[in-house]
Amino acid sequence: MSFNLGLKLWSTNTDYYFEEAKRLYHDKVFDYIELYVVPGTLENTGKWKSLDIPFSLHAPHFMHDVNLADPLKFEYNVRIFQEVEEYRKELSAKYTVIHGGMEGTIEETLRQMNIIAPVNALIENKPYKAPLRPEFSCRGAVLEEIQFILSNTACGFCLDIGHAICTANSLSLSPYEYLEQFELLQPTAYHLSGGQIDSEIDQHLHLYDGDYDYAKILNIIDSHKHIAIETKKDNPSHLEDFEEDIRWIQKSF
Repeated sequence: MSFNLGLKLWSTNTDYYFEEAKRLYHDKVFDYIELYVVPGTLENTGKWKSLDIPFSLHAPHFMHDVNLADPLKFEYNVRIFQEVEEYRKELSAKYTVIHGGMEGTIEETLRQMNIIAPVNALIENKPYKAPLRPEFSCRGAVLEEIQFILSNTACGFCLDIGHAICTANSLSLSPYEYLEQFELLQPTAYHLSGGQIDSEIDQHLHLYDGDYDYAKILNIIDSHKHIAIETKKDNPSHLEDFEEDIRWIQKSF
């Protein structure tokens, strides 16, 4: 099975991970970088551009106080997404993944997306329960909210495998059948990580940890599209664990 695999980094990772990314791309371990744009890091765009590697982007989210579901955050969201646009232009990014926000309403998410979402934006489905704030509900967790956004914007879809599984468990649904329903929305790209098939909490385990049935998952999704590997990074100075994830999936399937 051939894959188009992405390395997930943050725009602040201009130290060890930067050099590791250069090495691994040269060795053809991965095909592109999905870069999370940390607010206030526009000075790093030139360095990332110097890698001459294909990019996609991930827009800032609740961790950096961005919340498209909150009308009180609108002006701040606009300012942060202007920085995302600068990254998109500088890196000629193929697409930008965005989150629908926390709490609030999906209607407010839609309103803000239609004003400030970048070119080639992809809405990402979220777990029903936020990992760090499980008392909060995520906009875009359930299938119907993703359908609503796709039907009323020019936005595409990024299917996060772990998030869909977590949401299915929160709703007492079959995880693999719920994935099949999301796949019918024709995702442009995917996020992939390991986890426990009966968990409601997204863990970002290595692919070889947990108990996801990857043979079943890869039979459901279009594995030729962009797949960003979102597994945890165990060491701040190298990416050997990421390389191991890549080698594992290539050898196994």
